[in-house]
Amino acid sequence: MTTPKQMEQQQIVKMKNSGMISYNGSPMIDDRDEEMTRSALSAFRAKEEEIERKRKEVSDKVQAQLGRVEEETKRLAEIREKLETFVDPAGKEVTIVRKKIDLVNRELKPMGQNCQRKEKEYKEALDAFNAKSKEKAQLVTKLMELVSESEKLRMKKLEELSKHIEALH
Repeated sequence: MTTPKQMEQQQIVKMKNSGMISYNGSPMIDDRDEEMTRSALSAFRAKEEEIERKRKEVSDKVQAQLGRVEEETKRLAEIREKLETFVDPAGKEVTIVRKKIDLVNRELKPMGQNCQRKEKEYKEALDAFNAKSKEKAQLVTKLMELVSESEKLRMKKLEELSKHIEALH
């Protein structure tokens, strides 16, 4: 934006170029020229005053807008504070219960792994037990067969001996 002093200097340069003011800085002796100079200066001052008035109007409008923005900012800050202070009455209890759930979950994980490991060990032990029980049952059956066979043979031998003794008598 051009300052009033710069505008005045520009006006003087224009007047020098048009011949209203001599180049050595002394005014020409013409009343008509002096009148034109005064008229130009008063027009310049009027324009300057109008520009200053418009600048002030714009500045006032900007200040008013800034005031409204500040008020809205304050209202928004108050709303934000209310939202931050708004607490769910059960929120604290919910947080405590959630923390307990997380703690129990952390404890459950190794317990679950331990349980699976022990179930696997149990199944392996049960399978081994069942295999040994089956083997025992087979051995008992074999033993029974052998005992039965042995008894039959002994009975047969006893009968033979008994017949032989009777035959000797």
